[in-house]
Amino acid sequence: MANSPTSAPETQLNAAYATCRAIARSAAKNFYYSFLALPKHKRNALCAVYAFMRHADDISDDESLHPEERYHKLDEWLQNARRAFGGETTDDAVLFALADAQRRYKVPVELFEKLVQGTAMDLEHSLAAAQSAAADPNAGQAPVALYATFEDLYQYCYHVASVVGLVCIRIFGYRDSHAEILAERCGIAFQMTNIIRDVKEDAAMGRIYLPQQDMKQFGRSPQELANFGNGFQPGKFRTLLEFEAQRAREFYKSGRELIELIDYESRPALWVLIEIYSRLLEKIARQNYDVFSERVRLSSAEKLRVLSRGLLRRIIS
Repeated sequence: MANSPTSAPETQLNAAYATCRAIARSAAKNFYYSFLALPKHKRNALCAVYAFMRHADDISDDESLHPEERYHKLDEWLQNARRAFGGETTDDAVLFALADAQRRYKVPVELFEKLVQGTAMDLEHSLAAAQSAAADPNAGQAPVALYATFEDLYQYCYHVASVVGLVCIRIFGYRDSHAEILAERCGIAFQMTNIIRDVKEDAAMGRIYLPQQDMKQFGRSPQELANFGNGFQPGKFRTLLEFEAQRAREFYKSGRELIELIDYESRPALWVLIEIYSRLLEKIARQNYDVFSERVRLSSAEKLRVLSRGLLRRIIS
């Protein structure tokens, strides 16, 4: 029996959202737990947003491609998204679902453009490194402090994390415009936590997000991160990372304030997300900011406990 004109798109849409949920479930190690605390329609929308971001990140990080080719693919991904937002048909499940979520929740298209722009900021550094290596093949790839000051780093964090928050609150629902300022600051807290956790991995890729000014203030240098196996002493970075963690804690205060400004049914999800990330930061602190010996993370059991508390808050509130 042939599908009716309305049933075929609905079937396609359900399948598209299922694809996005599968991507989020497998790749969103922290975000997905908060998604589970949302009603299904909002969970679907956030999974579509995550899948869109994940693909952009994967393009940017694909070291099998030259940075210029990655730029081309990122631009192509954005152009395809713009066409989907404009109502053109697409065979891409992620874009099909994302376009539906964008229309349903009236998310400004420019926010998705900023998301891709943020992804491209890392790619710019990769391109510069590739050009430098081409000019001097013997120079090697020493880690580089990418941002001179925290104000410079803030702009990067805004594009890769705060913009995500601005998209999320459209899906969460809010009425007070102050929520936008708080969402921006909450995104900074999340990204600063990621930066602290990932110092070793980022340095191995030639990137140091810790501001040059802060490193100088605490007597540290990018060169110290060039070789972790050559007398590297993690303790020397403790006070610097503690300083950045205290910054993140101040931004987390805005996230907790934001919870009361979003729609009631969405509050448990935001609470779970903030709780997971802030607990990760405190776990790093308990390990004396040694993010070099092993990657610090919350276990699945720890995150499930947070999720259960979040769901309980919805029941008893």
